[in-house]
Amino acid sequence: MNSPVKISECQQPASQRAWYLVYTKPKGEKTAQENLVRQGYETYLPLFSLSKRRRGRYITVIEPMFSRYLFIQLNQTSDNWAPIRSTLGVTDMVRFSGYPAKVPVELIDSLRVGENSAGLQQIAVEELKSGNCVQIIEGPMTGYKGIYQAQTSAERAIILLDVVGKHTRVMVDRHHLQLSE
Repeated sequence: MNSPVKISECQQPASQRAWYLVYTKPKGEKTAQENLVRQGYETYLPLFSLSKRRRGRYITVIEPMFSRYLFIQLNQTSDNWAPIRSTLGVTDMVRFSGYPAKVPVELIDSLRVGENSAGLQQIAVEELKSGNCVQIIEGPMTGYKGIYQAQTSAERAIILLDVVGKHTRVMVDRHHLQLSE
């Protein structure tokens, strides 16, 4: 004889489920996600990779695309929302006028489409080309603008700076440059 199945154990029709936004503790996105999934909630945390300077070297790190935010899919009538706020890593649900903020499913779909095979968001990084106008965004020459010449190694580049009316070739850290207008 078959045992009865609770309605909450069945997958709800897509039309009854919606995505909402959870506000997490600082750097608590992964902790919140792990604990919400452990409680049976469906979550989505878009991630991307970037280069960061640590101990004088650049390393690739994986971070959440939206700092302190996590998406959660819930049914407004049948899911128990009470445990979410007290979940380790969670601060609260994002609310507008006292009601949890719904996230358009199209946003979630477009984020998922933008993932590579490793599940990371593919963010296009513009390559610098000779002749591009660049700005130094970090270091002792922060704010100076110049003309990109060439990349000399994985981490160094040559730019032309206008110093006292004369074009001077300067070697800077490649990660300290961004395209300028």
